Amino acid sequence: MASHIGKLPVVIPAGVEITINGQEFTAKGPKGTDSFEIPEGITATVEGNEIVLTPVDDSRPVRAKHGLARSIVASIVKGVSEGYAKSLDIVGTGYRAQLKGKSIEFSLGYSHTITVDPPEGITFELPNANQVIVKGIDKQAVGQAAANIRKLRAPEPYKGKGIKYSDETIRRKAGKAGK
Repeated sequence: MASHIGKLPVVIPAGVEITINGQEFTAKGPKGTDSFEIPEGITATVEGNEIVLTPVDDSRPVRAKHGLARSIVASIVKGVSEGYAKSLDIVGTGYRAQLKGKSIEFSLGYSHTITVDPPEGITFELPNANQVIVKGIDKQAVGQAAANIRKLRAPEPYKGKGIKYSDETIRRKAGKAGK
């Protein structure tokens, strides 16, 4: 029995070019190019405007990778066509960020500023001094870069100060006076 997720075809949007050479899957779109090595035991074919991943046999290791391979292929196709973005908010008096070339310099209440350089394929945008947007075509790299920035000053539960994802809700605690 094949994976339920793996059975679903991946729709190829307009402007995206797919190349499958053996187990090497490559997608080229308006945002860039990305590739993925499809695991052994799974074949990928382009049928019309869809990518279909099919397991060669029904063994447990192949079934386990079938849905994962399909999810990675789908995220690559979305990344090269639309891209991924994560938005972070900086909360706290005196906490701010400013662009220095391609890097960001953070003032987060420490005795020094912290400079963060973008990893390969990632860009930073600052709509204002209290918001950072991390953009790129690789879903995993965008998420990791955003997590690394959040880790510089994770939000604390009493006043909510720190760096948080824009869609994140910080559960607040009552202080000593809250008894």
